[in-house]
Amino acid sequence: MNVRKILAEKGNLVHTINLDKKINDAIEILNSFNIGVVVVVDDNNKIKGILSERDIIRKMEDHSASIYVAPIKSCMTADPFTCSKDATIDEVMNIMTKYKVRHLPVVEDDNLVGLISIGDVVKRKIEMTEKEAAALREYISG
Repeated sequence: MNVRKILAEKGNLVHTINLDKKINDAIEILNSFNIGVVVVVDDNNKIKGILSERDIIRKMEDHSASIYVAPIKSCMTADPFTCSKDATIDEVMNIMTKYKVRHLPVVEDDNLVGLISIGDVVKRKIEMTEKEAAALREYISG
């Protein structure tokens, strides 16, 4: 299975925020949509970073109340790892494990076309394992 198939099943909606916004704007988006990450884009909708709840929490330790009015770029992870629609689940899982990231923006021709989370990967990996187990049981009993 590849990222293209996952996006076809789950959709390609990605919540983004402009690089010029403040942390409180990002918090509003995260809370409004009950999500854990927003992709940071510039005025041309090009990926500049990714901002997660964890990024904000880590920054709060240093800046406390002033974090809310801090610029997004002071807290985001710049130049995030990305993947293509043709990436396999194993490739995505390896990137996530190696670099300890939970979300990968999906890009095609340098454009943001989706977002894959560790939850998406685990769900599909479990489905694949269950199908393989069922096929083996059928083969053995057949």
